Amino acid sequence: MLHLFLELRAHLRVNIMSYDYSGYGASTGKPSEFNTYYDIEAVYDCLKKNYGIRQEDLILYGQSVGSGPTLHLAARLQRLRGVVLHSAILSGIRVLYPVKVTFWFDIFKNIDKIRQVHCPVFVIHGTADDIVDWSHGKRLWELSKEKYEPLWIKGGGHCNLETYPEYIKHLRKFISAMEKLPASKQSKQSNAQTSTITEVKHNKCLRFGKR
Repeated sequence: MLHLFLELRAHLRVNIMSYDYSGYGASTGKPSEFNTYYDIEAVYDCLKKNYGIRQEDLILYGQSVGSGPTLHLAARLQRLRGVVLHSAILSGIRVLYPVKVTFWFDIFKNIDKIRQVHCPVFVIHGTADDIVDWSHGKRLWELSKEKYEPLWIKGGGHCNLETYPEYIKHLRKFISAMEKLPASKQSKQSNAQTSTITEVKHNKCLRFGKR
């Protein structure tokens, strides 16, 4: 992910705060669903107290399982500038089984939390994602209160969407649109609610199998 953040910073000219989940990378502790929630809350607290960043100035970005802590925080902050969901999941169990109801023991219940997000939501998903099916992204977009025009990358997989030219183009467009929104009115506006499928060449990526 570090290379992605460096690329985004160079192309989009934005300030980026990234973090490792507990038990991963340079972080201590044990990996768990709730620890990822504590982690992102700690990052936000750091931005607010140490850097004076307001939630109105933040766009949260969550990729794959990272969409869990991202939506956890987004559901709690009512004045965020925006949210980006990249190859996001509906919930942990739904990655493995197409269940119709949410069980109490499920994890990362994004399907429920997305309904509590009040800022514009930009969904990016590959139509050929064989880890987290495209239907996850489509359903999250449908459930969003403030829908921003999604990006469905035709032929895109789970971990290669940033290699497609349209990825940066549409992400830049979203950030530009969010910058133009008055902080007090951001949740009242969003772009067209139509789907976009981008025809681009397929690139292969490292495959992570389901257990």
